[in-house]
Amino acid sequence: MILTTTHTVQGREIREYKGIVCGEVVIGAHLGKDILASFTNLVGGRSNAYESTLRETRDGAIAEMIEEAQRLRADAIVGVKFDYSVIGQGGSMMMVAVSGTAVTLA
Repeated sequence: MILTTTHTVQGREIREYKGIVCGEVVIGAHLGKDILASFTNLVGGRSNAYESTLRETRDGAIAEMIEEAQRLRADAIVGVKFDYSVIGQGGSMMMVAVSGTAVTLA
């Protein structure tokens, strides 16, 4: 499956637009990661625990979007966009949403 943030696939013609496809994953905060992140924030630097969780969450959202495009028998997803949101009471959860347009290529 070809994924691109552009609205075309270089060197390929779009034959048919199949529709909008999405993937969303919501993940809750974890006390252990919060403690590690607080320490990292105190001394400076990057939070590997949060970065790893964010990467896994993003990959899960992409996988959901690809599954939806495959059900539509698409070859590619164009115009891919990501949205990251903090939700829940006290910002205790994070949502990663990804969307794009499923297409078939000539």
